[in-house]
Amino acid sequence: MNLTDLLMQLALGLIAVLANALSALAGGGAGLVQLPALILLGLPFAMALATHKVASVALGLGAAGRHWRASSLDPARSALILAAGLPGVWLGASAVLALPDRIATTALGLLTLGLGIYSARKKDLGTEDHISPLTTNKIGIGALGLFLIGVLNGSLTSGTGLFVTLWLVRWFGLSYSRAVAHTLILVGLVWNGTGALVLGFRGDIRWDWLPALITGSLVGGYLGAHISLAQGNRLVKRAFELLALLMGTSLLIRSL
Repeated sequence: MNLTDLLMQLALGLIAVLANALSALAGGGAGLVQLPALILLGLPFAMALATHKVASVALGLGAAGRHWRASSLDPARSALILAAGLPGVWLGASAVLALPDRIATTALGLLTLGLGIYSARKKDLGTEDHISPLTTNKIGIGALGLFLIGVLNGSLTSGTGLFVTLWLVRWFGLSYSRAVAHTLILVGLVWNGTGALVLGFRGDIRWDWLPALITGSLVGGYLGAHISLAQGNRLVKRAFELLALLMGTSLLIRSL
């Protein structure tokens, strides 16, 4: 490995640590940092997307190692996230290359900004658990929301974990810390793993960049999850809002 390759691997690792630590703290958004970075480093969109999807599975592994010990997952809601979201992920990932990138980026930027503004205006949102029973209405509307977010996750990839986090807080009554745990483990591992498989079969992957990205994702995921558990819901809520506002703005700038 020559000096240029070594510097590239170090840069990829640092990008992955930063992106995934922020994502693990805020409950999503790694792709809003990591995917544009891969494109700026020279990968075409389709290859950057497939490479990012494979690497992002490691975020779920890193976060799972910390959250699993804290017993943060609710079995019934976890099953609903998988059953409702995975078909949407498959559908979105299958259709991704047909989407106009500029329109998709603009829409995602506006939606992400809206998430941050909404959460910031609701001062007590997600600071404590307010879990209600899983009635038929709660399951039906909740599943529809998760399916639609799954489509976004498979097709747009960047930042849709933030959507899952806020949906779990707003509709299912989870605190931010618990919602982040569900997002990182279930979305990070299973949703992103499904998207990675679909895109891997359909597009190229930059395999020689993956070791640095995966290592950085594991480290960043664990660090962010540890900080979120240690500092509590208020910090996680603020991190969520800040990242949503910053990333929504950056997506709108990219789309211009």
